[in-house]
Amino acid sequence: MASRRELLRHRDIATLDTVERVLLHRMFSELQVTVPVRRSRRRHLERHGRIDRVRTLRDQLRRGGEPGPLRRAKATPKPRRVVWLVDVSGSMTPYADSLLRLAHRVVAAAPHQVEVFTLGTRLTRVTAALRVPDVDDALALAGRTVPDWSGGTRLGEVLRAFNDRWGQRAVARGAVVVVASDGWERGDTALLGRQVDRLHHVARCIIWSNPHRGKTGTSRCSKASRLSCRTLIILLRAIRSRASRSC
Repeated sequence: MASRRELLRHRDIATLDTVERVLLHRMFSELQVTVPVRRSRRRHLERHGRIDRVRTLRDQLRRGGEPGPLRRAKATPKPRRVVWLVDVSGSMTPYADSLLRLAHRVVAAAPHQVEVFTLGTRLTRVTAALRVPDVDDALALAGRTVPDWSGGTRLGEVLRAFNDRWGQRAVARGAVVVVASDGWERGDTALLGRQVDRLHHVARCIIWSNPHRGKTGTSRCSKASRLSCRTLIILLRAIRSRASRSC
């Protein structure tokens, strides 16, 4: 079983048979997820922290200006928001189910820090559906929520809708944004580049996972992906069942 799991980590999800997919889904359910953290503006008293000038000055004022011990404080780490943007267009059909199962596992680990959206001809928020504890029930509910499953894709327009509603002052600000898409764009590829640039300026970082990248007979990146690569922090290779890695 261990060797079979090891082999799955290097396989293309689109080529897996039914038995292998069941094993992959079990690996997802066992995945240990570590949510990224950020430093909070709030600080708590800590003996080995940095000198807190404000608290030290207040203590001296209470003592009538008499010098006293230095007060020290340390910033409290807080979970950083993670946003999943999963392409469910026709070219991503072999991967969409597994990507959403992986997203479900991350949501289960941090339900209040993770948001999930699907990308196609429109933007659909499926976070509420993926908060259902049972993964099969969650994906069934998500499938009923998404109206454009296995359809076309207009990534530029959909990312513009995401930026307008969820960008500057909403969930994307300071977040780790995971874009799972092959980057094929039926609309204006220049628009896609501009919208990724907008997203880059509000997000902590962008991770773009292209499951078709590196395959025989395909280019290194689609034209849309090449336009986006200049603003992306990380361009990952195919997901390919890397269930041993946390997000």
